Amino acid sequence: MDQFAEWDAARKRCDPKYDGVFFIAVKTTKIYCRPVCRVRSPLRKNITFFPSAAACEQNGFRPCLRCRPETAPFSPAWKGTRSTVERALKLIQKGALNEMNVEALANKLGVGARHLSRLFNEHIGASPTAVAKTMRIQKAKRLLDETTLPMTEVAFRAGFCSLSRFNAVFKETYKRSPSEIRSGQAN
Repeated sequence: MDQFAEWDAARKRCDPKYDGVFFIAVKTTKIYCRPVCRVRSPLRKNITFFPSAAACEQNGFRPCLRCRPETAPFSPAWKGTRSTVERALKLIQKGALNEMNVEALANKLGVGARHLSRLFNEHIGASPTAVAKTMRIQKAKRLLDETTLPMTEVAFRAGFCSLSRFNAVFKETYKRSPSEIRSGQAN
């Protein structure tokens, strides 16, 4: 069965397994819907399928007011507050909290710092600062294990602002200094 036939069969059944996988665009009305939409089924010759709502809109279709495609699974609205946390995690991984504080990160995401902290506690179980610290220390550990870079270089590449802060956090986390870990005294 080709993809068009598969998606057409799913559309006719209003199959929830396909919700968010594809969207149905109706050429005659210029409206696009989710596969679970309960509107009268359009003729097969009048439809085309797209893999995303954005693709539908780019091709001149507008969203259905009944099935609300913006709430389809895997869309930011469907993910709710988790999408804000995911965006924050990507920025933290790129070093956002090495260069700015939590308040500046929250502003960049369009939320308040307290709200961002609440979302992190709800979805991650830790604060944004704790997540950044863990990411830094994990990167430093990988650099220690996989490279022969000098300690100062490891510290800065991992996102630490100073060698002393790197040593302190490393000792706090691993109960050993970075040089002890590197030399193999880490048992």
